[in-house]
Amino acid sequence: MITARPRGARVTPELILFDCDGVLIDSEVIACATDAEVLTQLGFPFTTQDIIRRFAGMPSAEMFAEIEREFGRPLPPDLDLRIQDRVLSRFREELRALPDVAETVAALPWRSCVVSNSMPSKLGLGLIETRLYELFYPNIFSAALVERGKPAPDLFLYAAKEMGVQPERCIVVEDSVVGVTGARAAGMLALGFVGGAHCPDGQSNSLRGAGAELVFDSFAQLPGIIGHLSGRALAVQAGRRRHGSV
Repeated sequence: MITARPRGARVTPELILFDCDGVLIDSEVIACATDAEVLTQLGFPFTTQDIIRRFAGMPSAEMFAEIEREFGRPLPPDLDLRIQDRVLSRFREELRALPDVAETVAALPWRSCVVSNSMPSKLGLGLIETRLYELFYPNIFSAALVERGKPAPDLFLYAAKEMGVQPERCIVVEDSVVGVTGARAAGMLALGFVGGAHCPDGQSNSLRGAGAELVFDSFAQLPGIIGHLSGRALAVQAGRRRHGSV
């Protein structure tokens, strides 16, 4: 039985698990805006902020099921493909990595992997377009590999098992309540990231409420945060920095 780690517990990390959308790449605004646009055109009115607030980090199948229950009528069976086609097209033109991600992850003295609710095609393209794919390959895990995506712990536990690391030696970086909830359910220490363009006011409090140990808004802060949690002094990577919310 997996139990959530108590807050404040010291961790000896062996593996850092990163969510992708909104953590490594600034994709959530693109994806949520596309969701809102397509749904509104079909007669299911949503704004981008509605999608961010209610469904950020949630698997699309669960989002669609909730919308169908709310409106009392079915969505088109090919809706996921329609949205995905538009999102992938916009990725090629608009997508960027979050600042300092590549430099910081490359310099971390621990292994790392990607754990995402996105389907493999969207996940792979996002990492390729932002030149992050080779940084993590082959340790890239999609929810398509497990029965249940986040907020269930399945994906985190699957990734840790594949990497040969016990859950208590893992640190997860997530931008959503869904992700933090899943990480905690897997018995892993969770950090909240609020540096993405999609993060609304109050997101830091929401992530802390879900169980995030600390919340930060710049990848340049990450080595120091993990060093603090592990009791190991690390030099914070040089790069663009902002005042964070740790």
